[in-house]
Amino acid sequence: MNLEFSNKKISGILSVVPSHCVKFLDEIDNYGFSREKCLNLQKVMRFNERRIVEGNECGSDLALFGLEYLIAHGKLKKDEISALILITQTPDHFMPPTSSILHGKLGLGEEVLCFDINQGCTGYLYGLLQSFMLLESSLKGKVVLLNCDTLSRRACPQDRNIYPLIGDAGAITIVENTDDNNEISLNIKTDGTRSHWLIIPAGGFRMPSSEKTREVKTLPDGNRRSDDDFYMNGAEIFTFIMTDVPAEMKEFFQSTSLKMEEIDYFMFHQPNRFILDKLAKKAQIPEEKMPSNVVEKFGNSSSASIPVAICHNINQIILKKKLNICMVGFGVGLSWGTLTMSVGPLDFCELIEK
Repeated sequence: MNLEFSNKKISGILSVVPSHCVKFLDEIDNYGFSREKCLNLQKVMRFNERRIVEGNECGSDLALFGLEYLIAHGKLKKDEISALILITQTPDHFMPPTSSILHGKLGLGEEVLCFDINQGCTGYLYGLLQSFMLLESSLKGKVVLLNCDTLSRRACPQDRNIYPLIGDAGAITIVENTDDNNEISLNIKTDGTRSHWLIIPAGGFRMPSSEKTREVKTLPDGNRRSDDDFYMNGAEIFTFIMTDVPAEMKEFFQSTSLKMEEIDYFMFHQPNRFILDKLAKKAQIPEEKMPSNVVEKFGNSSSASIPVAICHNINQIILKKKLNICMVGFGVGLSWGTLTMSVGPLDFCELIEK
């Protein structure tokens, strides 16, 4: 689906990561591999450290911390907020919507529109799409886009395919109308026939959580997890990323006025450095234009990974000047897509710890 927008801007981005830091070397005895194999895995994947929540902390807690930080520092006023859009796959409850819970905790007015969207790795693009669509209507004020997940709580600590990758984070993006003719191009694709490649099998109504689904099992390859845990078909997902994503990008740039060589930075969803380095070569993107260093510092934070990458890598630059940014998301759904727009100078671009 190819979509075009104009006269919309991102005016600020704040990313929030937990202060709790875990290191790969402290966890290698959990994975059923020899120490030598774990160290080889670390070398290839560039595992180092990541940020995850402790106890029952939720993604909404990270989002609320960030919102209160912005309000306290005068970077966002409550009466400017016209909508809260929350992208998450780890909500506080099945019901009510987590955005409504945040609305109540912030004490926002009854006229503020709130809703949740269940999306993951491409979720930042879906959230921006919904923000732009709202601003195309008669909505006044600012749309506050919230991306937050705590998937570490749904990954088995003994699963070497998933657990060393996962990080938790929240992100707040302010989106609003502008008089500038800021052209935005967006394409998103979906293939639900491959949706079972990234899935938490149990815990919903199709397979309710039970003592049986919570049982951690040893798989034929020696890996371990339960049906309540996040599952990824790693080999197939790797092939998907190396084939479908570059093909979609090529198709996208053939249909847009902005060319690849005009892009200042490519901000991709951050699965791990190994995949991103391979993908950059496949898509012929210069290394210096495509940061791939987020997972080794913070972990893969699902839909928050693109704003985390922006805040971690180019915050000082994008505060001062306008940049042509290409954002690429891919993963759960399966979904994948590309968005290009000019961003900056921003009112704020920070990464803080909770």
